[in-house]
Amino acid sequence: MESEPDRDAVGTFAHAPGFVTSETSGGLALDRYEAYYEELFADAMQDGVITAEERAQLHRAADELGLDRERLRKLERALSAAYEMHRGVRVREQDGADAAARAPASLVPLAPPTDQRTLALERRVAELEARVRELEHELEQARASFAVEVDVGEIAHATAPGPAGGVEADDPAALERRLRHDPRDTESLRALYRAWGVRAEVDRQWCAACALTYLGAGDAEIEASVRAGRPATGLIEPKAALDGAAWRRMLMHPDEDLTTGEIFGCLAPALLLGRVAVLRHQKALPEIEPSRRQDAATSTVQAVRCFSWAAAILGMVIPPLYVVPEFPRLVDMVPGVPPLTRLGKAALSGRSAHELAYVCGRQLAYYREERFVRLLYPSVVDLEEAFLAALVVGNPGLPLAAGVKARVEPIAKAIEPLLERTQIDRLRGAFLRFVEDGGRTNLGHWAAAADATARRAGLLLCGDLAVAEAMTRAEDPRAVGPAMDDLLTFVVSDRYHRLRKALGIARAAG
Repeated sequence: MESEPDRDAVGTFAHAPGFVTSETSGGLALDRYEAYYEELFADAMQDGVITAEERAQLHRAADELGLDRERLRKLERALSAAYEMHRGVRVREQDGADAAARAPASLVPLAPPTDQRTLALERRVAELEARVRELEHELEQARASFAVEVDVGEIAHATAPGPAGGVEADDPAALERRLRHDPRDTESLRALYRAWGVRAEVDRQWCAACALTYLGAGDAEIEASVRAGRPATGLIEPKAALDGAAWRRMLMHPDEDLTTGEIFGCLAPALLLGRVAVLRHQKALPEIEPSRRQDAATSTVQAVRCFSWAAAILGMVIPPLYVVPEFPRLVDMVPGVPPLTRLGKAALSGRSAHELAYVCGRQLAYYREERFVRLLYPSVVDLEEAFLAALVVGNPGLPLAAGVKARVEPIAKAIEPLLERTQIDRLRGAFLRFVEDGGRTNLGHWAAAADATARRAGLLLCGDLAVAEAMTRAEDPRAVGPAMDDLLTFVVSDRYHRLRKALGIARAAG
């Protein structure tokens, strides 16, 4: 897997003749018309007051777009809740019979009561609410034995010792177990290379040779094997795309908890919408000129062509791509509905096809719903709040400490109105599985595993460990050691071999 940084990227992004696509899976479920309405509503409530004229304009837009009014009321409630939570000011609907009649009830100011019977009822309601709070506190203490623990402690990166005793030199399974403990054990890698050669497992032997070459431990035979297995056109030319099952069974890192990802995935569209609303109110949402959007089908920009090629292989939808040369980094996600992908200076010039393939594969992995939250909330603390809010939506009676509850409930109230009944049912099912599995998750560990999955997707497409190291170093030099240890383990694993077979790129005997 030697790098070829000088290779011309033009013409290398191709699939094999007869390439079999897969049904796109794992993307965010977003509606472009609702996104347009969301922008109109956000503009209308920018000053905290929706005028009668603005309300009339919103209704005309909803009618012209054919949007469901009940769905829009939920959308407005969520956007208003996000606004109120971050501004500390209640959104008000301007007085007016027509506006008040048609506006969501949560936005209409209530007139203060004046008759004595109503006042008495309100006092009684206040007493009952106080009693309910007392009972909830007692219930929380009674349920103390049932604790949903979200462990956000730091991940221990201790290296486990190798297995005691001798390992059979011709036993691939035993050698792979040893390599999982020490991926840079070149003696075990050489033994694995020989063992696969004896079994005529050409592709498995080639993968071991790639690992040895990357570590600088390859001899003339091994290096010749790596060169012989390299695609003639530079990059892989798959015969088929990956589907959702291949992602789950072969490409996802084993430590990326499925239930945690599903819980985040249920809320991903709502969390995105809330993030967009907050950034817009803070005037912190990056503005990108529409003219900078690229058509993946006709663009001559190599990074854009690579995204199109990579998305087809990974069974993903091509995200909206914008070329922004003044942006200094490689690539990032700009919150929007749908989210935008900004290609910066570092991706637009001086990159080989292999480097672009790694970048595109890694970025697309984050656009799957189960790990999209990593782009929205890089901080583990923010992940904790989002996760607990999801659990509150899945089980409103969840016992939480008073401080945590006060922090999380506003988030839950802001996102719940955006969820369809099927999404809430799915979330509740995920909550039950979470409880059955012990009611615990380490979000720091999950986040690290999600990042590892993204790097594995990048390596699968670029096929070059040295490139993976260079691009990891460019993004986060501190991550290079653990990242490359994981990719070395991945390269010699059965999962990687099965992925290559699924794509139709595995080497065959003879």
